[in-house]
Formats: sequence, C-alpha cells, structure tokens
Amino acid sequence: MVTAGDFRNGVTFEMDGQVMQIIEFQHVKPGKGAAFVRTKIKNVITGAVIEKTFNPTEKFENAYVERKEMQYLYSDGDLYYFMDMETYDQIPLNDDKLGDNFKFVKENTLCKIVSYKGNVFAVEPPMFVELEISDTEPGVRGDTATNVTKLATLETGATIRVPVFINTGDVVRIDTRTGEYLERA
Repeated sequence: MVTAGDFRNGVTFEMDGQVMQIIEFQHVKPGKGAAFVRTKIKNVITGAVIEKTFNPTEKFENAYVERKEMQYLYSDGDLYYFMDMETYDQIPLNDDKLGDNFKFVKENTLCKIVSYKGNVFAVEPPMFVELEISDTEPGVRGDTATNVTKLATLETGATIRVPVFINTGDVVRIDTRTGEYLERA
C-alpha cells in the first residue's frame, strides 16, 4: 500500500482498476484548511495524462510494472515474435502493442517488454539504434547552407531527414524516441 503523502515521481499504483504513474507531485499546505497533494498522473496502459488532487491520507495498492528484456525475432503478418533470453520462450504480440518508434527496430534487436500482471501493454525499443541508409538522393555539390536536410529511407523501411552529406550505404545513429538523426556511425 502507498499513501498519497508518500507519492514520488515514478511511483506506480492502482486507482479505479487502472495502473497510474506519478509524473509530477506537489505537497501543498495552505495556511487555512487541510493539506493536499496536487499531482499529474499518467495511465501507463493508455498513455492518458490527468491532473488530480489527493488527500495525503488516501491509500492505494502498489502496482508493479515489469520490464523484461527480450529479443525481437521476426514478424508474420500483424504478429511480432519476441524471445525471452533466459528461457528461450517465444511470445507473439499484435502490432497494436508496438509504438510508432518500433519502425526503427530490425530483427535480433533487444527490446523491453512492459507488462502488468502478465498482460503485455507496450514494447520499448532501445533509445538509440544504428541503421543503414538504403535509399537517398545524392548530395548536391556546393549546397552547404547550414542545416540542409534531405529524406532518407532506412533498412527497416522508415524514412527520416538526414544532412546532405549522408549517402546510400552509410550507417547512421538514430534516437528512437524522437526519430531524429544523431550522427554517422
């Protein structure tokens, strides 16, 4: 059990049958009246963020969200298969469990499978990946203005914007959270 007075950033708890995580909290002690806790909480399954005020003595059940590292093996239609690296068990996941940033993941990449009470609700790819450019226009000589970018297709099929000096066959480092080019690998 966790009380609202013990809330800290990152704490997960169960509220109204939903799994919530504290994003921000503030203990408020007004000069007149009772103290309260002002929070910004996120539903970890749906991603919805709400602001809510709690009495510091309210109690909630702790929610343990499990993050397990698994290897992405292959996709078959709309099913994606992941393997537990300890037990070698394979689990299939629907594409609705994958986020938009999964387009930067290629086969044999280690990802974190996020679950609550055995139900998988999200897949977290690594923060940074190195991928090969499969197609891009050649850079134009003399086009050296600052921050000039062009579209490039990666080996996974995703498209990103890269600087003009990047060519087909180059390996680049990408931030999967934002989908941005970081550097040449």
